[in-house]
Amino acid sequence: MNFPFYIAKRYLFSKKSTHAINIISAISVLGVAVAAMALVVTLSVFNGFHDLVASFFTSFDPQIKVVPAKGKTAPSDDPILTQIRNLPEIEVAMESVEDQAMAIYHDRQAMVVIKGVDDNFCQLTHFGEILYPDAGREVQLHAANLEYGVPGIRLAQSLGTGAQWNDYLHIYAPEREGQLDMSNPEAAFVEDSLLSLGEVFAVNQAKYDRDYIVTSISFARNLFGQQGMLSSLELRLKPGSNLDAVKRKMKDVVGEKYKVLDRYEQQADTYKIMSIEKLIAFVFLTFILMVASFNIIGSLSMLIIDKKEDVVTLRNLGASNKQISSIFMFEGRMIAVAGAVLGIVLGLLLCWIQIRFGVVSLGSSSGSFVVDAYPVSVHASDIVLVFVTVLVVGWVAVWYPVRYLSKRLI
Repeated sequence: MNFPFYIAKRYLFSKKSTHAINIISAISVLGVAVAAMALVVTLSVFNGFHDLVASFFTSFDPQIKVVPAKGKTAPSDDPILTQIRNLPEIEVAMESVEDQAMAIYHDRQAMVVIKGVDDNFCQLTHFGEILYPDAGREVQLHAANLEYGVPGIRLAQSLGTGAQWNDYLHIYAPEREGQLDMSNPEAAFVEDSLLSLGEVFAVNQAKYDRDYIVTSISFARNLFGQQGMLSSLELRLKPGSNLDAVKRKMKDVVGEKYKVLDRYEQQADTYKIMSIEKLIAFVFLTFILMVASFNIIGSLSMLIIDKKEDVVTLRNLGASNKQISSIFMFEGRMIAVAGAVLGIVLGLLLCWIQIRFGVVSLGSSSGSFVVDAYPVSVHASDIVLVFVTVLVVGWVAVWYPVRYLSKRLI
């Protein structure tokens, strides 16, 4: 048996001659526990928002998108893209043309992003599930020579079209060739128009709801002069396929000519911001944990003073100075471990209560949000991170003070 650990364990749980030492030790454990609990809860709330945003993107973004590494478009019949389409793991492949344009409806106008898609767009994504008012509807974006558009819900509000508009929605895009004639500026633009399908979509992300119009790829190619070209090849894998393995295979095929992006990489800016926010919150709470760990120093200082007679006895029995210092070192570490375990358990309990009952709401205007209560998602990696962080901070916090006090007071 480890002699210093055995003595430290007895000191931790035994009654001290001064009752205040027990109280201070309990306060030390609670201080570390509260900081650990705050870390668990805060990281889980950030995970909840992260997963919530990811669920929105899932309804619009493909599993994998292949885009040109240089320029906006690439030939749709590129042999490399054909090879990608023919991979055995691919279930749905769709070409897309996407670029900016101007939309005008009556006396209102807005800069928009026109996303032209194939007829299998709803098979590729969950687009039908985010339509309003008829969620789940199969959309047909063109019929004969008629072209239809589905705008984002906030774009429909800003243009005043609503879900159903009666007149044409005029779309303007710059001419790709020729020079601007200032005497006839209208000739510098290609004009086309869209009819209403009676639907709008709501991804609940401003990037899409405010700017995007989904229409047929034939309309987008005619508008932007991109016949035979594509902006991206969007893919859905067969169930059970390993996303990372397929992605690596695709990268080997495309080389440096194309980029292969999963959903997180397609929204890299959004997730980077969320990751930075989570990191900043973790750093600030770690500083609070460091402050809380200084309570352990006070507890150990009083314990060393209280056990001076015991130390003399241990020395007479042959204990070395290193062993005696290790006793109080173990004492501080056990306080850190106890606080970490208690804090993590309390944090997990609070997370379960929030997930189950939604106790903490988003305020009086919670009905205006996608969710009424703060979303929470517990990740095992975060629990391990919190436990290791508490141990490291707690152990470092007691190392120097114990060595110093041992030399001065023992």
